[in-house]
Amino acid sequence: MTKSLSTRIFIGLFSGLIFGSIIQYLLGDIGFFSGTVVELSSGVGTMFVNMIMMLVVPLVFVSIVCGVLELDDLKSFGRLGGKTFGFYIINTLVAIFAALTVALLLQPGLGVDMSGGAGAEITATELPNLVQLIVNIVPNNPVAAFTSGNMLQVIFMALLIGGVIKSLGDAVPLLVQGFQEGNKLMMKLITIVMQLAPIGVFALMLKLGATLEASIFLSVLEYLVVILGLLLTWIFIVYPMAVGAFTSVSAKEFRAKTREQILFSLSTASSNATIPVTMRTLTDKLGVKRAIAGFGVPLGATMNMGGVSIYITIAIFFVANAFGAPIAMDQLPALLFSIFLLSVGAGGVPGGGMVMIGVLIHQMGLPVEAFAIVAALDRLIDMVLTSCNVVGDAAVLTIVDETEKGVEVERTAEALPVQETNRA
Repeated sequence: MTKSLSTRIFIGLFSGLIFGSIIQYLLGDIGFFSGTVVELSSGVGTMFVNMIMMLVVPLVFVSIVCGVLELDDLKSFGRLGGKTFGFYIINTLVAIFAALTVALLLQPGLGVDMSGGAGAEITATELPNLVQLIVNIVPNNPVAAFTSGNMLQVIFMALLIGGVIKSLGDAVPLLVQGFQEGNKLMMKLITIVMQLAPIGVFALMLKLGATLEASIFLSVLEYLVVILGLLLTWIFIVYPMAVGAFTSVSAKEFRAKTREQILFSLSTASSNATIPVTMRTLTDKLGVKRAIAGFGVPLGATMNMGGVSIYITIAIFFVANAFGAPIAMDQLPALLFSIFLLSVGAGGVPGGGMVMIGVLIHQMGLPVEAFAIVAALDRLIDMVLTSCNVVGDAAVLTIVDETEKGVEVERTAEALPVQETNRA
């Protein structure tokens, strides 16, 4: 069904673009097409975007609470858990800074006006400085945080509540079960909404094709090439080279042994759906211990979001530039902090990267058309970024396994004198 949905979304994307272009260049003088049809298309596209945004706050809140509850193994695994957690965080941060460097050098979307001349500079109230951002993470009114869609405050409350529930352990089984069932409900709702994606994408692209000039399409193509190019570089160069540098597995061998994982993740566009394949790749092909794979793969599907980080960073620079609101240097710390939190918060959420970009677009005061472009191209990007995420899991856990071999050697060496003494 996922593959069928992908096909339908691609059909909606290209057919909407074609029909929109026909309206602009061939039927522009006919009021019914240039007025009524485009207006209806805009309305349908806006409804689709609103349906996604409607689910954002409860979806992220419940998903993060459940993610915290699933981190109980960190206590029992001790050093291994902390090491895996730390490597995942480092991987996400490196991906963000790499994407930031590319975005600052290439400035995708710069010089293209998609705002119709109504661009507005991002102000401090729309994207606060880092100190202000950190202070504002703690809400003085939790209800207002939910109703206003303040995602950082929602994430803070989710982490806090998840941590408290986790500390209570078996004392609140119904509460744990309630969040788990709520997570299933939200996943089902977002799945239903995504079934409407072909219609929504068709409407969004029709509006886009009917109103934007050819030069803008070239800019959108540039945006797509930059993101996909960086994701593919991460999959086939950065991760294999990291594994080759820190383990006994060569870069070429790593690429060959993750081929099945890449193909499967491309077809499903889901890190969670790829978990069994990732586990098999690690244990059967890369020789990683089952204990490390069993603990690290589910955790990675939740929080190792290198691909999502790249996506969010490039996309937000593109829409900010294209809609006349370029990001100033003094706003970068706050933006990077937001991207990091939102990247981790996107774990396990279908279309999580697109949803989190929508959060930033709303926070920066950009119009719904900015999100429309992201949503229209999301499915194609989502396939590749999922592959980037799961290959990142394999790379990190292969490195973790290599470091654990060193620990085992040390333990064996320490145990030898004791064994000799007992033997005597």
